[in-house]
Amino acid sequence: MLVCFWSPKGGSGTSVIAAAAALVLARETDARIVDLSGDQPAVLGLAHDPVPGLLDWMRAGPGAPADAFDHLTVDVAPRLALLPAGDAHGQPAAPEAGAALAVALDADPRPAACDLGRLDDPALLAFAEVAGTGVVVVRGCYLGLRRAVRHPAITEAIGAILIDEHGRSLGKPDVEDVLGLPVLATIAARTSIARAVDAGVLPTRLPDSLGRPLHRALLAVGCFGDEQAA
Repeated sequence: MLVCFWSPKGGSGTSVIAAAAALVLARETDARIVDLSGDQPAVLGLAHDPVPGLLDWMRAGPGAPADAFDHLTVDVAPRLALLPAGDAHGQPAAPEAGAALAVALDADPRPAACDLGRLDDPALLAFAEVAGTGVVVVRGCYLGLRRAVRHPAITEAIGAILIDEHGRSLGKPDVEDVLGLPVLATIAARTSIARAVDAGVLPTRLPDSLGRPLHRALLAVGCFGDEQAA
């Protein structure tokens, strides 16, 4: 199962949410994090950006071998593997390559949290459409919600993650009303989360304020079996 996290606006916390969701999945089973934005090495505290990666795979065309993923994978935490983005400065991949990537990754029985960033590339849009389980990450920001409503992927999204910032006037009911989607989790923007990311210790010190809401969100989208849901 592929769960795709994206946001219509940079700086919304999409990469942190995707990384945390993957860490939550890895508590229950072998899991993957699919990096298509290029920010996961920094979020996960890696010393360097692994290359090549998935963007390079897509540029090779939809006929690229799926067994190449084994050579791209980097272990980042117990039971969690990172499929890195690779070189973000090459030529854009064709949409059919994005669709082929989603099909190839979904053939793996391990669940994956996918970081799609702003989802502003045709190949990534095709990836998200094929993957199917899209979750938009937003803040209680009028401009961000306005962009989300106009984003071509919003019609395929199944829910939203709300980053709750102190002092914002827009809350969960407003977000659900504007987007027409359920808010799967509300996560308070806390300094403990920022410190864990800045220190590079998110994989070993995932704050409960991040992990618990995301566990409930992943349950809601069907990532865990019935025994965990019970």
